[in-house]
Amino acid sequence: MEKVKEFLKLDQEAEQTVSRLTVQPHRVGYERSFYNEFALRGLRVDRVEPGFVSCTFKVPPRLTDKNGNLATGAIANIVDEVGGAAVFVIGLPMKVSVDMCISFLGTAKLDDELEISSKALGQRGNYSGTIVLVRNKATGELIAEGRHSLFGEQSSKL
Repeated sequence: MEKVKEFLKLDQEAEQTVSRLTVQPHRVGYERSFYNEFALRGLRVDRVEPGFVSCTFKVPPRLTDKNGNLATGAIANIVDEVGGAAVFVIGLPMKVSVDMCISFLGTAKLDDELEISSKALGQRGNYSGTIVLVRNKATGELIAEGRHSLFGEQSSKL
């Protein structure tokens, strides 16, 4: 535990930088949250069809790890957000993620442009499944494949 605490400890310069940040309380429904601005800024939606979403994303410095690769946590976030968008129904609350299984097959570097596609696999009751593919747009290399399970209200059949 001490090693973790030491690893997470900020140096004096980083501590001063963080202390100068102003993070206003989020007003739900009125503005984007800090999370959205940090994690999702730059994600461009290119195509939306029922059960399908296609996006592009240029890897920014804020989401890279110490080796200059898109962080695996950022990839998991993309799978979660874009996977959920494929089964979103206007007028209903967003579904809640139940399970994600992600295969990390390659790496994306700073400034690489990624193509992200999400397809609904099906629905049984209130349970939905999607598959999300993250590819390098220039090379076609598959960076990650995610299977995403969600639970939530379904649209009325009336």
